Amino acid sequence: CLLSLTGTCLKVVSRMFEAFYGFERTPFTRDIPTNQLYQHFILEETLGRLQYAAGHQLFAVVTGDCGTGKTTAIRRFRDILDSSRFSVMYLSDSKLTPRHFYKGLLEQLGCEAKFYRGDAKRQLHREIELMKGIHKLQPVVIVDEAHLLDREMLEEVRFLLNFKMDSESPMALILVRQSELWDKFQLQAYAAIKQRIDIQCKLNHYDRAQVCEYVHRHLDYAACDREIFSDAALDEIFKYSSGSARLINKLCTHCLLFGAQNGRRIIDDHMVKLVIQGELA
Repeated sequence: CLLSLTGTCLKVVSRMFEAFYGFERTPFTRDIPTNQLYQHFILEETLGRLQYAAGHQLFAVVTGDCGTGKTTAIRRFRDILDSSRFSVMYLSDSKLTPRHFYKGLLEQLGCEAKFYRGDAKRQLHREIELMKGIHKLQPVVIVDEAHLLDREMLEEVRFLLNFKMDSESPMALILVRQSELWDKFQLQAYAAIKQRIDIQCKLNHYDRAQVCEYVHRHLDYAACDREIFSDAALDEIFKYSSGSARLINKLCTHCLLFGAQNGRRIIDDHMVKLVIQGELA
């Protein structure tokens, strides 16, 4: 079973299918350089909005269902920001508390956080003022897995953004994660923080045409100069993945492994169905 392949064994098999199909690089992996990603219009629009939020120190929320490429979009956003103008800080913690929030940011600024939350908060404000005044850098804070934040943490975000009698924000703040975060904001208890959101972005699943473009873009990255997946195979990939980038990557990788092991240069719909039923059921 291909699902049992892990670690070194998986790397060996992936090199095998690279050689079989004549790839120069491995497609459908998470470590593809962000400038080689499939650039669909929703991603471009999201990046534009996030750049605007960074430049104007705004509060932005990026939502989307599982597997729609939110963290990948954030990687691309980080890479295109001008490092001479912006300092990006990233947090991803399912149990993030206000104290650990300040501690994590201060550690990324090279500081040891004070123990008490209020002291750490004031310390962070001072460090940000120094960053802006001396280094001429604008801070951009990205919090991933934000749908898991509790009410206390979200309220702390609201208070953090209330700076200089609410006349300015000390940073650009971007919350990223699944669509249930937006569902949470619909509750009356979260009305105050919802009103503070300046920019909203939503990443959707790909449609059938975009799935085709996505697969071809990854094969182009691998320097593949011929068709590998038939149109019918792409239909099955779309049906299985429902347009989720993560599931497209998973299924295509398993299909390439299966095809290489069975000497099949073209992957058709029958092979995709076999892989789904035998490996991914």
